[in-house]
Parts: sequence; structure tokens; C-alpha cells
Amino acid sequence: MNDCELHRHLIDVPGSRAELNTPVLILELRALARNIARMAAFCVDKGVRLRPHVKTHKSPQIAGLQLRAGAIGMCCARLGEAEALVENGVVSGLLITSPIVSPPGIARLVSLNARTRGLMCVVDHPHNVESLGRAFRQAGKQLELLVDVDPGFRRTGVPSMADAVKLFRDIRRHPCLHLVGVQFYCGRHQHIKNYEERKASVAERIQFAREIVAALREDGARIEIITGGGTGTHQIDAELGFFSEIQAGSYVFMDSEYLDCDLTGDAVNPPYEASLMVDSCVISANTPGRVTLDAGVKALSTDTALPMLLAGAPMEAKYSFMGDEHGALLLDSGTLPGLGERVTLVTPHCDPTVNLYSTYHVVEGDTLRALWPIVGRA
Repeated sequence: MNDCELHRHLIDVPGSRAELNTPVLILELRALARNIARMAAFCVDKGVRLRPHVKTHKSPQIAGLQLRAGAIGMCCARLGEAEALVENGVVSGLLITSPIVSPPGIARLVSLNARTRGLMCVVDHPHNVESLGRAFRQAGKQLELLVDVDPGFRRTGVPSMADAVKLFRDIRRHPCLHLVGVQFYCGRHQHIKNYEERKASVAERIQFAREIVAALREDGARIEIITGGGTGTHQIDAELGFFSEIQAGSYVFMDSEYLDCDLTGDAVNPPYEASLMVDSCVISANTPGRVTLDAGVKALSTDTALPMLLAGAPMEAKYSFMGDEHGALLLDSGTLPGLGERVTLVTPHCDPTVNLYSTYHVVEGDTLRALWPIVGRA
């Protein structure tokens, strides 16, 4: 039985959150709405556009809330995310932020382009440009491209000014490809905890990107879009005045990684709050100073930080993974929750945690309000 079959009857029943089977992915609607409104207002105030990353939430409902709040479109890390949005009525303003290079992937991209308005994709290699040029010439509808620039991470992106200019010249030879901008995403800078250290590091990298954009423009490229940035650097990105749009995604949820960072230089008053969490249950309590929860590796991402405690146990307690299905809460002194009691955890890294689930259990306070599907996971 899936989550919808298990829990649909609990929608709008007062106190129904406590009746949900655990572990369960919880989305607090009022906190989500506040986060969306705050980022939208920030972008308006700073004069930058917002194109949030759907890889964070994989939800047409959340994308709709972001678009209605003023977002100009959505970033998609994978074709499946974009296809899922299109199937749910989001058909314009989509940017695919990873190169699409395989023949099956390019065929899907051609099909997606035919069903959307203004679809964009990044490129970083001449062979990819050649493959896309052939495919879209045959399809007969132009594809808009952005040069992906490597910020030094060596994951994707052109590594130098000369490579960027050469790629632009390659694109220019294909009538069904059109360069509209540059992508520059400093992914490894997002979680530098200290604000001033993060700012100095990002400023140095953006100077490199400025030089590449200047070289492209000198060679005749019309750079209309400069996209990048993220939740961890969004204030810095806006203040440096380089980006025309911001790709922040995790601000909607605020996982424990981001909650551990000073995002704005004012650690006392963080602008965003935890809206995504996992409710778990104590299933064993036989050892002093330790209880076992039903939320382990299959319920929470394991790639970075540990989950933070939000409710149900003393804040000094520490979580530890105990296997696929289990986690432990450890406490040197004090009282841990008893058998059957609920513990709420802030997700450690929201994107891969979301990918473990099929449904958001949307709550207001202690009441289940909706079940939203998580799509585009494949």
C-alpha cells in the first residue's frame, strides 16, 4: 500500500500528523510559503531574476508556488525533471543545467523542445555542440544554449576563456542553435560556513567568470543571461552584480547543511527556516542513554551532514545512523523519548533525501492538509 492509500483518509483531520506511518517526509506548508515569499522579495529588491532548481523538490505543486511568487522559470538538473514539469503544465522557462550528450538523451531533448517554449540547455564541449546541431537541424526548431563555465570544481564546464570563445564559434556555425548566455555555478562554495570566507572565495571566482563573459561579448556573442548562484551564496551573488538570475533551490526547505551556515552575515536572524523534515518513531529503548528510531539510511541522505533534531527529544541528543532502517539517538545525561514516541528530524541534505520518497505529507501544525507527489526521480 502506498502513502496515498495509507493516509488520504487523514487529510484535514485535526491532529492527523500523529497518525502518519513513520518514517514519513513532512512538509510544513506555512514555513514553505514564508521561505518562497522571502526569496521572491529578496530578488525583487536586488533586481535579479529567480529561476529556482526543481532538483531540490521535484514537485509541480512547489514549482507552481514559486512561479506564482515571481520566478521566471525553473532549473532542471535532469531531463526527467523537465519532462515531469511539462507533463504537469509547466511548459516555459525551463533550463537544463547539465549537458545532454547521449543519443537517447538528445532525442528526448528534441521532443521536449517541441513541447515547450524557450527551452534552454548548457553545453561545454565541441562534440556535444556538433551532435546537438545535427539533431536540431533535422528537427527544425531552434534550441537555446548557454556556455557552462567551470568555476574550478572540474565537474562540468569549459575551463578557460579560449575554450569558451571556441565553443561560441562552434555554436554559431549551426543555424538551429542559438547562444543566449552563460552558466556559472559555484557549487562547492555554497556550504562554506563563515559568511566572509564564502564571500571572498565567490568574489575571486566571479572575476574569472567576468573575464570569460567579456571575451565572449568581444567575439560577438549576445550574452542575455548570466545564471548561477545558489542558496548559500544568493546574497553575495546579488551584491556582486554579476548574475542576471539566481538558481537557488534549497531555500524552500533549509536542510541541516544550510541551517549550519551563516547565509547573510547575520547568523542571529537567518532569513529562511526548516520546512522539510522526517517524522520518526522510537522502536527500541533498552539501553541507557540510547534509543533506536525507525529512520535510517533508507529515510535520510548520508552524503553530508547528519540530521538535526527539531522536536521530540532534547536538543543535545545526537543522531547516528544504525543501518538501512534504523538510527540511534544518543544522550549522555537527560531523558530521551520513550518507546512509541515521535521524533522530528531536519533533513541532512534535502535533494537526495527527497529522492528517497514518493510523496510529501503537507501539514499545517499537527494536521495533514495534502499529499503532493514527488516526480521526475528517474
